[in-house]
Amino acid sequence: MAGGFIASGGEKGKEYPGKLTTRVIVTCVVAAFGGLIFGYDLGISGGVTSMDPFLEKFFPDVYAKEHNTKPGDNQYCKFDSEILTLFTSSLYLAALVSCICSSTVTRVFGRRCTMILGGLLFLAGALLNGFAQKVWMLIVGRMLLGFGIGCANQSVPIYVSEVAPYKYRGALNMMFQLAITIGIFVANVLNYFFAKMKSGEGWRYSLGFAGVPAIMIIVGAFFLPDSPSSLIERGQEDKAMKELIKIRGTPDVDEEFKELVAASEASRAVKHPWRALFERQYRPQLVFAIAIPFFQQFTGNNVITFYAPVLFKTIGFGSSASLMSSMITGGVNSLATIVSIVLVDRLGRRVLFMEGAAQMFLCQIVITIAIAVKFGISGNPGVLHLGYAVMVVIFICIFVAGFAWSWGPLGWLVPSEIFPLEVRSAAQSINVSVNMICTFAVAQVFTTMLCHMKFGLFIFFACFVVAMTIFIYKFLPETKGIPMEEMPIVWQNHPYWSKFVRAADQKPLPQS
Repeated sequence: MAGGFIASGGEKGKEYPGKLTTRVIVTCVVAAFGGLIFGYDLGISGGVTSMDPFLEKFFPDVYAKEHNTKPGDNQYCKFDSEILTLFTSSLYLAALVSCICSSTVTRVFGRRCTMILGGLLFLAGALLNGFAQKVWMLIVGRMLLGFGIGCANQSVPIYVSEVAPYKYRGALNMMFQLAITIGIFVANVLNYFFAKMKSGEGWRYSLGFAGVPAIMIIVGAFFLPDSPSSLIERGQEDKAMKELIKIRGTPDVDEEFKELVAASEASRAVKHPWRALFERQYRPQLVFAIAIPFFQQFTGNNVITFYAPVLFKTIGFGSSASLMSSMITGGVNSLATIVSIVLVDRLGRRVLFMEGAAQMFLCQIVITIAIAVKFGISGNPGVLHLGYAVMVVIFICIFVAGFAWSWGPLGWLVPSEIFPLEVRSAAQSINVSVNMICTFAVAQVFTTMLCHMKFGLFIFFACFVVAMTIFIYKFLPETKGIPMEEMPIVWQNHPYWSKFVRAADQKPLPQS
């Protein structure tokens, strides 16, 4: 059965010759360094904002509120400061602007060039933050970090999906998410040890060490080849053929090369990809470019990622214990992502999406009950017993694991693999933009929401988990094992999305 495809039922798809070569593995690992800079920043900000010397220097009002609390004061509100949350969230507004601009850079100059640019901007931001003396230096530094993250998040998932053999695309693309989780874990470990520095300057080292993953992506990207799709897109077909042979480990790549050239010709026919993306035949891709990053950020996971130390301090952990607890959750995050890498090309995307959501929902209910029983409405916890603290950490770890093998990596994988070449850069920009907008919103209002919604905050996110599970069940076809050039067939034969895809492009289901 040649020229088939995989719809939600799992039929066998078109098979191109080739194998998982060392060149592909090394290339994808190096490209995934882009995830390190994103993960490091996700993990570092919450730990730094829980360090007393940092708060005392830049946010004295928050420091005073934390240390002048009296018995009976509302614990939920002691970190409620919009300026403090702006330190975290300003990065994501900058990333939003950056990913829109980097769409053109990615299309015209290639994925590799965008990665290098992202690393340089991130390095500049790390240096400014590490040497900061005023709040404005922190904010400007965070914005530079955001510009770098926007470039990396725009280019790396697309690059890996284009280079990886379709049979292993899921696992290799998830190297990006694994790098994010490693970055978070490393940031948590460094926060824990730097917070113990007697000089009180540990926060500078936490912020300044962001330059290390930036240097890694800059150096690594210099040695990366551009993807065959990107080379063809820029008119370098001979070079693209040579590169395709190298990454597939076989000279028998004519059929795949023809598909790439055909996709590129279709891409060149689209003069305005941003405008084209809103045409009817691209409706499925546009919906998922918006819905998946939106739901990913409203799982509630980033509340824990950004503010784990703040959250743990709020529910009564000491400073050192809160950093230790966030380090534990960071480790669980990395290990659980490895589970996803192993399973994604076996079980498929839909199964992991829905299982992870069910796991997160149950944990959110348990955490809500635990915090409600302990704090009530008043936010006065009394004495925090060891058994209670351990239970909260365990269920937060289970929640993090559910996210890490489902919505975490799949939120980057699925959008990067479903976009046709002619709108790929524009669609990825929308994907990253929505991600950054929602990340900004959650980061900016979290402490205020915690203050006013109290334990109901976790119910708020649990409702979104229910909604996104229904959405995936009804609208997402299985994309496991489908070459990217064959992906349009999936939408054309989907019971709902076929209404929007052009009738002229309809292809019949393969006959066994």
